[in-house]
Amino acid sequence: MEFLRRVPFFVVLMGFGSAAMLVPASHGLALSDFQTMRVFFYGFILSGILTLIIGLATLDFDPKSVARSQLTALLAAFTVLPLMFAVPFQEAVGNTSLLNAWFEMVSSFTTTGASVYDNIGRLTPSQHLWRGLVGWMGGLLVWITAVSIFAPMNLGGFEVRSTGTAGKGAVASAFHQIANIADPSDRLMRYTLQLTPIYVSLTFLLWVGLTSLGEVPYVALIHAMSVLSTSGITPIGGLYDASSGIWGEILILVFFVFAVSRLSFSPGLLGENDKGLRSDPEFRMGLALIGTVTALLFLRHFAGSIEEESTASFGEMLAAIWGALFTVTSFLTTTGFESREWLDAADWSGLQTPGLLLVGLTLIGGGVATTAGGVKLLRIYALYRHSERELQRLVHPSSVGGGGREARRIRKQGAYISWVFFMLFALSVAAVMVALSLTGVQFETAMVLAVSALSTTGPLAHVAAESPTLISGVPDSAKIILAVTMVLGRLETLAIIALFNPEIWRN
Repeated sequence: MEFLRRVPFFVVLMGFGSAAMLVPASHGLALSDFQTMRVFFYGFILSGILTLIIGLATLDFDPKSVARSQLTALLAAFTVLPLMFAVPFQEAVGNTSLLNAWFEMVSSFTTTGASVYDNIGRLTPSQHLWRGLVGWMGGLLVWITAVSIFAPMNLGGFEVRSTGTAGKGAVASAFHQIANIADPSDRLMRYTLQLTPIYVSLTFLLWVGLTSLGEVPYVALIHAMSVLSTSGITPIGGLYDASSGIWGEILILVFFVFAVSRLSFSPGLLGENDKGLRSDPEFRMGLALIGTVTALLFLRHFAGSIEEESTASFGEMLAAIWGALFTVTSFLTTTGFESREWLDAADWSGLQTPGLLLVGLTLIGGGVATTAGGVKLLRIYALYRHSERELQRLVHPSSVGGGGREARRIRKQGAYISWVFFMLFALSVAAVMVALSLTGVQFETAMVLAVSALSTTGPLAHVAAESPTLISGVPDSAKIILAVTMVLGRLETLAIIALFNPEIWRN
């Protein structure tokens, strides 16, 4: 434990990534997949030696700026570390390029879940397990760094409630936080020890639950890791062929709450002991969106069935409601799983679900400090409260806004920084669309892929467009653009901008 405190954060991530290669190696040995077993075991040895060499060379590394060191380590983790994951994966899969393998690992580690391997049968179960494991580790990294790095720097959505300013205030807050502890690595270590058991326990509970409902154990494990990390990675093409059935979907829906609000798994970590889940604005905003969109989808299908003069039993109506409820929640949390009843509702009414609706849900995203991507519910809540207050002032210009100091701060400074982030997010979507179009990707496909990458919702590409978008068919240059976009969506634009803040580069 003391050794981990003396090496850079990135080296620690390399060590855990190297050790994780023993999982697919052991799984391959159990299934007699000796090719995968040998490749990942050799990968563990080589990457372990490389990690040891770099760790000894950087022992007792003392960065001049801890905030800069942590942000650059995160940027390297989502760009360079997937290269280490991709080398054994490429050798195990065979007949694939290093670029495709690197894209796959970036997509998994950023919890996006987009895949260049459209034929799921091309990969062995052990290779699918590696994809799910990499996505699961990426989700754990997001949990830990959100509260240990982004929170004290007023980034990642925490700037909405903070009195400081994102970027500039980030550096000041980080220095103030770091000054209060003996070692800069203590905060990372403390939250790692607190959050990792929770993350592992929740994954284990979901895995046991899905397995007890009849799911194949290794499929249940990958789906459990995908739900907790919101990566949407699946070895069977989704939940249509899942053996756990409708009860498995109900169990998964319960675990979606951990991507809606951070208070569902980390109450008290950031001084929020007095705020329960019921009073959390993100949780209430998420419930309101899920309920409203589900009702609208059902009414739309119901009206379509009347126009088509098609009849449906009460059970079919309930199935249509469930399909909409589960799928809406899944895309709001940027997981991207579809319910097996999702298409049945379309068959009942004869109407296809508009893809832009799912695009809008993924743009909103889940909660702050969760594994979900998107703009985040807390920022949407701040914009909603600001617009509500402005409408009140139109009717009562001399009124005084209530709600307390925190509510006023969210309506003013929080709404301001939320609007700035929303505009940066929109500009990023436009820039990525233009870049993809220059590579030869069609306009509609470019839009869906841009939103899918920025919101870290890989399955969106298969659902939102009229015809499923196959990433394997886009040019290599477009894959590089999408990989960079996924990293940008995972770290968020404000964190990247904070790296260019002059104060963060000064001694």
